[in-house]
Amino acid sequence: MRPSEFVKVRVRRRINELFNDYERGERPALRRADALFPPESVAWRVNGDIVTMMIGGVSGLLLQMLHPAVLAGVWDHSDFRADMHGRLRRTAKFIAVTTYDHAHNGQAAIDRVRRIHDKLGGTLPDGTPYRVSDPRLLAWVHVTEITSFLDAWVRYGDPAMSRTDQDAYIAEMARIGRALGADPVPTDRLSADALIHSMRGELRADARTREVADLVMRQRIGGQAERASASLVMAAGADLLPRWAREMHGLPAASPATRAGARALARGLAWVYDGSPNRRVWPAEVTHWPETPDLGR
Repeated sequence: MRPSEFVKVRVRRRINELFNDYERGERPALRRADALFPPESVAWRVNGDIVTMMIGGVSGLLLQMLHPAVLAGVWDHSDFRADMHGRLRRTAKFIAVTTYDHAHNGQAAIDRVRRIHDKLGGTLPDGTPYRVSDPRLLAWVHVTEITSFLDAWVRYGDPAMSRTDQDAYIAEMARIGRALGADPVPTDRLSADALIHSMRGELRADARTREVADLVMRQRIGGQAERASASLVMAAGADLLPRWAREMHGLPAASPATRAGARALARGLAWVYDGSPNRRVWPAEVTHWPETPDLGR
């Protein structure tokens, strides 16, 4: 094996270990032609880049928690203080399975999340009741997540991505939002931005917001290389926020050096997965199928 191939294998193996809890029987999802989205979809292209998806995931989570009911759901119903990495890993697994795995497995993952959401609710600090399954609340979570993934891809993966492809990504991902019970669900960039703007008046930042955000930003995993990469991802994720959201959190914009580092990290892992957009897979392994291009690791 050539030294470069040895490095690629080691890095891919380490990524799989970070995104899958092998002690609990978790294994990487398989990429299949019979997934909810076809291999030629924009979702396969955007959702397959490990660095941009992690940057977008951090940014989306920071944006989501500015809504008091979303924050309350995290505060009341998750062990975020002890297992923030587990929460981020589960989000990664959900995206991998619903994008790449067999359609039956993708739908099963959606159904499982819906069953959990249907059971959860509570009361905000001001006494307002909330339900995690509230369609409008789910719409906020959905739109902030997909636009953050898309923004990270455009900034660090494909700055020349057309508006047509951006609209196509949002339209494709609408399928997941509707299946989770979100309403309204945007189907293009204009309607996504309009939905975010319409909910800005409901957003708040308080001591609980800062505590959860601090836990997100202080995530440190693995050894020295992983910690350095995580620091870049966290800073780039905060920087990706709209300016008004970053100011609500009290987070700084990233320096040019941080942006350059995040871009270099994205390119480096693209090399690990051979650089092709359909091979830049993160918590998903690759399977083969007849009469389609070889998407091997």
